[in-house]
Amino acid sequence: MLARILAIIKNLDWWLALAVFVLTSIGLAELYSIDSGTGGKLFEHQLIVALGGILAVLIFVFIDYYFFYSYSQYVYVFGAIMLLLVLFFGKEINHTKGWLIIFGVTIQSVEIAKICLIVVLAKYFSKALIKINTVKVLVQSSLLVGGYVLLVLLQPDAGSACVLIGIWVMLIVFAGLPKKYIFFSLLGIIIAGYLSWNYYLVGYQKDRIMNVVHSAKGSLTGDYNVNQAIIAVGSGKLTGRGLGFGSQSQLRFLPEAKTDFMFAVISEELGLIGVITVLLCFLIIFFRILINLANVKNNFGIYFLLGTLGLIFIQMFTNIGMNMGLLPVVGITLPFLSYGGSSLAANLFLMGIVQSIIVRSKIKNY
Repeated sequence: MLARILAIIKNLDWWLALAVFVLTSIGLAELYSIDSGTGGKLFEHQLIVALGGILAVLIFVFIDYYFFYSYSQYVYVFGAIMLLLVLFFGKEINHTKGWLIIFGVTIQSVEIAKICLIVVLAKYFSKALIKINTVKVLVQSSLLVGGYVLLVLLQPDAGSACVLIGIWVMLIVFAGLPKKYIFFSLLGIIIAGYLSWNYYLVGYQKDRIMNVVHSAKGSLTGDYNVNQAIIAVGSGKLTGRGLGFGSQSQLRFLPEAKTDFMFAVISEELGLIGVITVLLCFLIIFFRILINLANVKNNFGIYFLLGTLGLIFIQMFTNIGMNMGLLPVVGITLPFLSYGGSSLAANLFLMGIVQSIIVRSKIKNY
């Protein structure tokens, strides 16, 4: 038993763990900075979640990840139930009814749904013969993701719905979908976007998209939040203003600094050095996941790693794009860095399962 524990610890991907630890630490440091001027408890809450998440990572490492494969149908149902519950009993924040309060703990249901969807799609694609039954696989997998997307859109949370669709798109591409079907899938997404613009999106959501267009044309009439974020990103220079000295965040010029615009806060207070550190950590995460793919012994583990990589990349890319005025503000947090207990916990849970897959790919006869 002791030998097995030591073998697991030895075969952890320590570079991956270090990158996650650094990102989480930077996020906590910035939350402490934001909190210092208000006397709030953001830092305390996030620190508790971080410690609990690290404990969960250690637990998941010692659990055989194939457990999730065996019970994937129940995982999917659980995710759907969480999304349904929030529609009836959820708390509304910023026009979105996406949070459940259970025994005094606030839980964002869509963060749970993201993990559930990766599990279910990983199992589905691990068994599907996409090059032989392309249309069947596309339809069935789209129905799996479509159920979640519909429930998320009812909150309404268009940003998270797009993230769920993005995970699906990345996995069908990784699964070897023929090029012509990729074209038709993208065409379908474009048509869905057109219909959403005309029949689903409301005024403030359309304004956020148009603000990006105005920004691209050099107009200063765009969204106030985005303008302040761009100012913050540009004012940090090489070394930044220092923790607690960012004027945009400390003087409250930058709304939602702790969540949507955490990248802008990091840019302002830690400068280019801080930004490079953050981007380098994300690159290490992506690189280590891709490096370990070659050793994974089964398709479920491979697709789970790819789904996790896809989720983190989409959220990172979207959040940074929002902060730089290149993408509309859709309420997507920066993984491991932004405030949000559900988001941080979900990402750490995923890292625990990823480490479990990596460890078992290295240990013979496990």
